Amino acid sequence: MEIREFQNLIREIYFEKDCVNGSRERIFLWLIEEVGELAEEMRKSDKKTDSMEKEFADVLATTLTLKSVLKRNIRANARDALKNPANAGILNN
Repeated sequence: MEIREFQNLIREIYFEKDCVNGSRERIFLWLIEEVGELAEEMRKSDKKTDSMEKEFADVLATTLTLKSVLKRNIRANARDALKNPANAGILNN
């Protein structure tokens, strides 16, 4: 599945609910919570686990939810970041 397809799927499933029940700030806090859960799984083990994989998926889904609410296209943002790595944060490492 392409990123755009996944973003569209997340949007179809959650967009209306997220717009009604959540603000951008609430969804951002949800994303931080998911990142924390991923960090906890990574702290427990440096080997891949089912729980860790679930948390990676949750972080991606929540990121895409936030991007949809903000009306941004993650594929275009990723493409732009790769074109200009100096502005891409982690890509500088």
